[in-house]
Amino acid sequence: MRHPHHLDLDAYFARTGWSGERAPTWATLRSLHLAHVVGIPFENVEVLLGGVPSLELADLEDKLVRQGRGGYCFEHNLLFAGVLEALGFRVTRLAARVRMGTDAIRPMTHMLLMVEVPGEAHPYIADVGFGSGGLLEPLPLLPGVANPQGAWRYRLVRERDLWLLQTVYGEDGWFTVYAFTLERRESVDFEMANWYIATHPHSPFRNTLRVQCSGPHRRAYIEGRLLTVVHSDGSREERELTDDHEVLRLLVRDFGLLLPWDTALPAPSEASARREAPRRPDSAARPEES
Repeated sequence: MRHPHHLDLDAYFARTGWSGERAPTWATLRSLHLAHVVGIPFENVEVLLGGVPSLELADLEDKLVRQGRGGYCFEHNLLFAGVLEALGFRVTRLAARVRMGTDAIRPMTHMLLMVEVPGEAHPYIADVGFGSGGLLEPLPLLPGVANPQGAWRYRLVRERDLWLLQTVYGEDGWFTVYAFTLERRESVDFEMANWYIATHPHSPFRNTLRVQCSGPHRRAYIEGRLLTVVHSDGSREERELTDDHEVLRLLVRDFGLLLPWDTALPAPSEASARREAPRRPDSAARPEES
């Protein structure tokens, strides 16, 4: 019989730089969400090197906390869910279809969370693992309420039986990031989606390095060998990185990922680049990116 894994909360809080009241309150949820997003980068190095990430809580804790690494949506949000439940929150694991500028029906390859806070009249949507400029803080599960988060704004709206997460991009107005329902998803659902994302030949994570570091007023991305920095005033900087050594230096020095210096990253896939779909205004993320 498998016994539940008990998280080392002290180690997790040290990794994220969080020090608050360890109680299931709105203040705790909000500050811990932001600390996780800022403190643990989004990255797909393991998949790029041919691996399939383990979704066991003990393995997630080891990778994202003790090894000083990041991960993608399943890894981030499953770890965050475990932390929240250890603090006394009630968490429901949900799945989403990423849109990012397209109405095509795509598989449910993104994971997010619905969190109930004692004493609050409504639950919140939490998502610390979206690799294309996702939430900094939780959103109240209420339709049409614009929520400023640092330099960005988000809201949830209804579309028939769906909830849509939207954000604002300059003069283009509200832009749909992904669509989801409130149906509870089980571990086997995420295991299947994780295997698909890590092994499918058309998966954006198998062919190109994708890393994100987020903050309230600045976001930095690496896609392949392109470094993009987006600032709160809408300005952006782009720079082509020369080789794997420069990529690794940035990953370790600026993105805080503890990778061996002899890590050999595959060259960006030309086939993957040709498959690029419509892009959002401030990054090069593909619609199915999670």
